[in-house]
Amino acid sequence: MIDVRRLRVLRAVADHGTVTAAADAMHLTPSAVSQQVRALGRDLGVELLVPQGRGIRLTSEGQVLLEHADAMEERWERALTDLAAHAEGRTGVLRIVAYPTAVSALAAPVAARLRARAPRLSVEIGEVDGTPAYEALLAGRADIAVAVPPPDGPPADDRRFDQRPLLREPLDLFVPAGHPLQGRAQVRLDEAAGEEWIASKDECHQAWIVQSACSAAGFTPHYAHRVSDWTGVLALVGSGLGVTLGPRMLSLPEDGGVVRVRLEGASAPYRSVFTVVRRGAAERPAVSQGRRLLEEVAADLGV
Repeated sequence: MIDVRRLRVLRAVADHGTVTAAADAMHLTPSAVSQQVRALGRDLGVELLVPQGRGIRLTSEGQVLLEHADAMEERWERALTDLAAHAEGRTGVLRIVAYPTAVSALAAPVAARLRARAPRLSVEIGEVDGTPAYEALLAGRADIAVAVPPPDGPPADDRRFDQRPLLREPLDLFVPAGHPLQGRAQVRLDEAAGEEWIASKDECHQAWIVQSACSAAGFTPHYAHRVSDWTGVLALVGSGLGVTLGPRMLSLPEDGGVVRVRLEGASAPYRSVFTVVRRGAAERPAVSQGRRLLEEVAADLGV
């Protein structure tokens, strides 16, 4: 193994021409400089210096080594720079998983901001919903999860996770264009009690969220349709086949067939969104930076 410090001593001797001058430049004693150069030669099995008048010069082997030493020094400095950057969260890989609407509204803008601020930090975004998001954290497949705590998820005091509130997202009533509730200044959720309802089977436990919100408003919804994702849900609403509750962050089709009605009153529903990391990982610079940017983007949404 070659000690990088000995290569620096050799470079100083070559630059200054004498052991004494090199020692002064490196704040060492002349004997220490000589010992370092001799030890380096022994490690490599070659002579590195020969006398020349009152000074010394590098042997041909020393010249060859010095050429490589300069390249090695450059690589070493780059390694130190990369390590420092990694420690500051500017390099490495940050993996963020989120449920579908949070991917578009939160994770994607965060990835774009990180690319601009830390271009050498690789950001990987994954779409994971419910309990599997927590499993991805434990398995090391994710560093940050943006999650709505599912009914079967870990409790708030689970020691494996650091769970931090990100935002309280209101749930809006989605109705077909021309619906009687459209355009009303104030609408309570219980005014939709007699409607036919549409539920998603998967999206962030949306059916459970609808059921809980309607129960809090004093009624049980009549489900006319259940489909697997928001594309189908909104298509059914836009066709006049029912209404549903959906997150404020959800983008509606541009054809205007679905109208967003904001709900008021004590029973106006919302869902709590959290950032979740493995316990002990919150202070990792890249994780801390990612969480901070998620909070910035969430605040910008103004939901």
